[in-house]
Amino acid sequence: MAEPKPLILDVDGTFLRTDMLYETFWAGLGRTPVTVLRLTARHFRQPAVLKEKLAQIVPLRTDLLPVTPELVEIAHAARADGAEVCLASASPRRQVQQLARHHDLSPRVFATEGGHNLKGAAKAAALTEAFGARAFHYAGNETADLPVWQQGDAAILVGRHDAIAKTLAAEGHGVHKVAVGWRWADLKRALRPHQWVKNVLLFLPMIAAHDFTLSTLLLVLAGVAAFSAAASSIYIVNDLLDLEADRLHPTKCRRPFATGRVPIRTGMIAGAMLALIALALGAALGAAFLAVIAVYMIASLAYSLKLKRMRWIDIFTLAALYTLRVVAGAAASGADVSIYMLIFIFPVFLTLGCVKRMTELALAKGDEPLPGRGYGRRDRGDLLNMAGLGIAGALVIFTLYSVSDQGRALYPTTWILWFTLIPIAIWLIRMVALGFYGKQDYDPIVFALRDRIGIGILLLILSLMFWAAGLWAQWFG
Repeated sequence: MAEPKPLILDVDGTFLRTDMLYETFWAGLGRTPVTVLRLTARHFRQPAVLKEKLAQIVPLRTDLLPVTPELVEIAHAARADGAEVCLASASPRRQVQQLARHHDLSPRVFATEGGHNLKGAAKAAALTEAFGARAFHYAGNETADLPVWQQGDAAILVGRHDAIAKTLAAEGHGVHKVAVGWRWADLKRALRPHQWVKNVLLFLPMIAAHDFTLSTLLLVLAGVAAFSAAASSIYIVNDLLDLEADRLHPTKCRRPFATGRVPIRTGMIAGAMLALIALALGAALGAAFLAVIAVYMIASLAYSLKLKRMRWIDIFTLAALYTLRVVAGAAASGADVSIYMLIFIFPVFLTLGCVKRMTELALAKGDEPLPGRGYGRRDRGDLLNMAGLGIAGALVIFTLYSVSDQGRALYPTTWILWFTLIPIAIWLIRMVALGFYGKQDYDPIVFALRDRIGIGILLLILSLMFWAAGLWAQWFG
């Protein structure tokens, strides 16, 4: 009986549902961004050198990388028949060997080494030298793999390559197709459109100034669209920087980039396009709004790259990012924002930032620090204390606003404004309690806008403020 021919698997986009170069780039960007950007700029036209340089500074967790289930099944079937299953990749040898060990494949690998990029004709030559022409089966996913398929026997085509399949079949190769690809629904999920509800904060200056004209509403809606695009671009960047941490997370491990359902390259293109859309809308709304959205995007990038891993600083940064939405609403609408409003908003969001971390800790399965964060179970008490200080600060500042010149002008019935402090305190304390005991979602803003009881309290607050402003009497007599 003839010995079965070896099965050779390409790695990036074939055995893996991801690309190790992009994985290494984003992992390095999260650890040493300056070094990674410098290396990328220097060796952009030398992919083999760039791959090896990045691999030297970034210890990639190959055991966490998502695999293509169909290729795993094919590999297991080949091994059961007694065939050698090898990896062949343009990625650096060290990473490919590590991947082969994790999946119990042959220790013999073919990979980029010494500045020699093992791709296309170079890979075909290496495999032919090792096994002989038509003496191996090969699985690949790119047009560049055509020389390898032609030198091998059976060809496994991953993705849509109908023209290549016809060419190979005409040349006498056995052809097996594996249908893979990404869906728009998964990319949409990566944009997190449900998070756009946070941008209702842009309406606060308009509401506080009692300016409900159609022109103002349209300007704020344009601002909301700009911030939604900006936020989605940052969410993509955040997910790409957090690939390893997300794969270790109990629920975030199902995100599109972490699972490989959407290619990293696709995410990079989508993120860049959304950022351009956000800046274009920002420019259309004026210099002030453009400046605010630019600061928001820069601060969000700083948060994703570094600040979110720093205890306490991350919470203050989150509060600042939420507060910037209110400033953006004022810039878009032209409404005059009281300094009291901004000072009131900041401790409210500081409290919600603590709620976010308390929720993550309450839902964590162990006592070890959260992946990619600086908090552990021991910090729940400190977070609770900080949330309490935020609540107290917000209530004090709201009281001061009620007796300020602007407060008296906009809300002449001061005692009703004071009465509003009660539902504000109830809403904040309730949010903290739900977060501390892990009874809400990971994002308190999104949870708040879906929580029926909480929405009822918020509507009561809004009604009391309208009453204090005399708007009910003005509108309904």
